[in-house]
Amino acid sequence: MPSMRIRHLVAEDWAAIAALEAATYGALSEGRTVLQSRAVASPETCFVLDAGERIAGYVLSLPYPDHRFPDLSEPEFTVHGRANLHLHDLVIAPASRGHGFGALLVDRVIEAAVGAERVSLVALEGTGAFWTARGFRALPAVATPGYGPGAVYMSRPITRRVESAGGTRRSQ
Repeated sequence: MPSMRIRHLVAEDWAAIAALEAATYGALSEGRTVLQSRAVASPETCFVLDAGERIAGYVLSLPYPDHRFPDLSEPEFTVHGRANLHLHDLVIAPASRGHGFGALLVDRVIEAAVGAERVSLVALEGTGAFWTARGFRALPAVATPGYGPGAVYMSRPITRRVESAGGTRRSQ
């Protein structure tokens, strides 16, 4: 496995991101223009997993009102307040799965979520265990139209390590 690094995405990454997204989501694919609009809303919380010669994964997240989420068919035109960061899309290329890169991208998003109190997402069918293991809890009362059968809205508070004279502690 080549060395990987997580970095902010750049314009030259979009063809690879759009190809990964289309191959992963099929009928739920948003397309490049809609995906790019998500990153424009919050470039500081969008990252790629760079494998040198290729993009091995990416994550797109943007501020979004709590208990709401982007419409998959519509680009973003509004930048929302920062209290809730919505982790909209996380994809790891098939050849790079199983090495913990998804968890590393989630951690990077949470580190970058300056000013946010919560992180939300819509877990597609079959991905709930991954998200639950990262502290997300399902909120089944929030309907997820357009995200396919079995999709569920999930959320978790952001906790940060705080250094103090007495040692490290967690705070929210």
